[in-house]
Amino acid sequence: MGFNCGIVGLPNVGKSTLFNALTEAAQAEAANYPFCTIEPNVGRVPVPDPRLHQLAEVAQSRDVIPTQLEFVDIAGLVRGASKGEGLGNQFLGNIREVDAIVHLLRCFEGETSHVDGGVDPIRDAEAVETELLIADLESLERQHQQVVKKARGGDKEAVAKKPLLERLIAALQEGTPARDVEIAPEEQGFLKEMHLLTRKPVLYVANVGDDEVATGNEHSERVAEHARQHGAGCVTIAAAIEAEVAALPSAEEKRAFLDDLGLSESGLDRVIKAGYTLLDLITFFTAGPKETRAWTTVRGATAPEAAGVIHSDMQRGFIRAETIHWQDFVELGGEAAAKDAGKMRVEGRDYVVQDGDVMHFRFNV
Repeated sequence: MGFNCGIVGLPNVGKSTLFNALTEAAQAEAANYPFCTIEPNVGRVPVPDPRLHQLAEVAQSRDVIPTQLEFVDIAGLVRGASKGEGLGNQFLGNIREVDAIVHLLRCFEGETSHVDGGVDPIRDAEAVETELLIADLESLERQHQQVVKKARGGDKEAVAKKPLLERLIAALQEGTPARDVEIAPEEQGFLKEMHLLTRKPVLYVANVGDDEVATGNEHSERVAEHARQHGAGCVTIAAAIEAEVAALPSAEEKRAFLDDLGLSESGLDRVIKAGYTLLDLITFFTAGPKETRAWTTVRGATAPEAAGVIHSDMQRGFIRAETIHWQDFVELGGEAAAKDAGKMRVEGRDYVVQDGDVMHFRFNV
């Protein structure tokens, strides 16, 4: 099960610097964590989680394997992308394939000129959002024409789909993204078929100057307010500094570098965590002498669905899940002690997995 975030932004906002820092950080951890560059612009990075190492220490695991998130460096956007300008069709096609959008906004002055002149992150955000709105609107209007014809012929599905299309079209015409349109449960199936760009969750990343990373600046404050108004996430980073941190050879040097800047963690870690939260994902664990491993599933997944993340046979032949909360596992000293203390639960098919569960699946195929 893969989850990915597409990094978008106008030219000269630091997009490639951020992506290169993310992938360099992952490659630096390659001795311990699996890393894969699928294409030149796609990379998987480990999701930071201190619980994983605590569990591994208790379980005395030989290997420690974090869960991962995929980042895609999407082709640069120019105004008119929805009309095919620049790499417009490639840009829009790449966004359709990702689960969430990380929108990098330039919040720093500098020698490299901005494509539109002065620095204005809200203008930049609205430029990208407008292109996505236009693309969605044109797509829905084409779909609406087809649905109207079918509805006139008595097609029941078309009759049911038509009101949703008309609500979405009206919202987009007013500049409201599809994510802000209320969707009834019975309409969710129709929505998935529409592949709407403005339905995807957004994380705004304010890229500030090197000397502003700890405090932010007026531009990043505007981005944070814009994110609040639109129900989106927001992280402030200095992409150039992240590249420096990622290139340092040891964890100790990275920690010292961040301490000097007054930072408790790297901006990359915050972007990765925020991306994970943006996708509404949770982590469950398996732990033993061979390996302790973090696994990703969507919030609300049942125990068989979580088992299926590990292997489809485990989901198909699911019997039960022996479950311990990660804190009980660590504080009590492992699986056997937690079981003796009555902290191991036996859960069935209807159990909804919780973030931090340590699970042992029983199955029979």
